[in-house]
Amino acid sequence: MAVLSERSAVLEAESAPSPRRRRFAVPLALNAVSILLGTGLWWALAALGVEIPAPPEVAGKAGEMIADGTLLKDTSASLARVLAGFALGTALAILLGFLMGWYGLVRSLTEPWVQFFRTIPPLAIIPLAIVLMGIGEVPKIFVIFLAAFLACVISTLQGVVTVDRTLINAARVLGAGDATIFRRVVVPASSPFILVGMRVGLGSAWATLVAAELIAAQEGFGYRMQNAQLYYDLPTIFVSLITIGILGLVMDRLLLLAERRLTGWQERP
Repeated sequence: MAVLSERSAVLEAESAPSPRRRRFAVPLALNAVSILLGTGLWWALAALGVEIPAPPEVAGKAGEMIADGTLLKDTSASLARVLAGFALGTALAILLGFLMGWYGLVRSLTEPWVQFFRTIPPLAIIPLAIVLMGIGEVPKIFVIFLAAFLACVISTLQGVVTVDRTLINAARVLGAGDATIFRRVVVPASSPFILVGMRVGLGSAWATLVAAELIAAQEGFGYRMQNAQLYYDLPTIFVSLITIGILGLVMDRLLLLAERRLTGWQERP
């Protein structure tokens, strides 16, 4: 009987959901509830006479745009621009942020310019970008690049300068050189700041996209919404907005997953 009791206890323990599963299941359930409540509120506002299309109307328009390939073309064009600008911006921001944080001379030379351009909205650069770069893809990607870069560089700098000096001194005592300290101490310790900066930069890149695509674009969400505005085509505008939101959310979740994997050594509540 004692053996049977032990086996039953083991089976119950194995069948019970682990704390980790419960920790992820609860937020997902709350996310689903939040989406349903938001959709219900949207539907209610449309039913009450607010001049916005109801969810079924937007869903129908999305189906039309998927069927004729419009949504796929716009998604491909906008996503390519965001990815190019975001990748270039964050790569340069991380490199410059590391150099600024590690070398005082580089910081003294570059920080005034970084702070200067941070006070200028990337959208204000659009007229200058058109004059200097024409109306092709380059100015669109440049404006997105600038938004991502400015959002990420300060976060990276902050991550480097806040590394615990005790860790660096301990590594030096053990005989580590600058390259080893930088690779094994500074980069891991500053990675949470870098990834937060990348998430902020990603949001800035998507926020700048629509304005960037007003520069003589022939496809993309900004171009599509501008055309829809002329004909008061609200369903098309809603489809574009929702698609941008979904793509941005998916990319943000991927960065959050990378943050959890790369900073697993951190204590989390």
